[in-house]
Amino acid sequence: MNLSPDWVREFKVHNIEAVHWSVVGSFDAPDIAIIKWARENECIVFTHDLDFGTALALTKAEKPSVIQVRTQNVTISHLSNMVIPTIQTYKDLLITGALIVLDEDKQRIRILPL
Repeated sequence: MNLSPDWVREFKVHNIEAVHWSVVGSFDAPDIAIIKWARENECIVFTHDLDFGTALALTKAEKPSVIQVRTQNVTISHLSNMVIPTIQTYKDLLITGALIVLDEDKQRIRILPL
């Protein structure tokens, strides 16, 4: 919910299937509900919320994969050139289970469970 629904269109342009949480769940759903839904539906969580990494660590979850952006500017025009290549490059890791944290300077990749 903390990233624009317009990301769905941006992902589609790059042949990446996506759904915005606002279409499938409640705006006030707890993070654990989003994690559960993503795991059951074999989806990756793309978020600006730092709590997802903590939730994965506390539950020792093997899935879902999470891509977490840690930038002030979360616009598509700013992040797309960073996010799309990361998804394409690390597709296999994202399928098996990973936490990828992105900021302007670097990428950190952790294999799940944490």
